[in-house]
Amino acid sequence: MPALPLDDAGPYVAGAFLVFLALVLVYVAIMASKLARIERELGELHEQLDRREHGAEEPGAAGEGTGASFRPTTAKEAPG
Repeated sequence: MPALPLDDAGPYVAGAFLVFLALVLVYVAIMASKLARIERELGELHEQLDRREHGAEEPGAAGEGTGASFRPTTAKEAPG
C-alpha cells in the first residue's frame, strides 16, 4: 500500500512537476542572458582588435602609449 493513495497524489505530482519546470526555465533564462553578455563582450573585443590592427599603421593611433601590448601570436611566431 502506497504512503499516499494514488488518487490523492495527482495534485502533488503535478505541483512538483510545475516547480521543476519553473526552475528549468529560470536556469535557461540565466544562461541565455550570460550567453548574450559574453557574445556582446566578444564583439567589443573583436572591434578593439580590428581598430588596433588597422590603426597600427598610423602614428599616434588609439591604443598606443596606453601600456596595452596584447597582440595574438600566429603559428609562425609561437615558440615551438
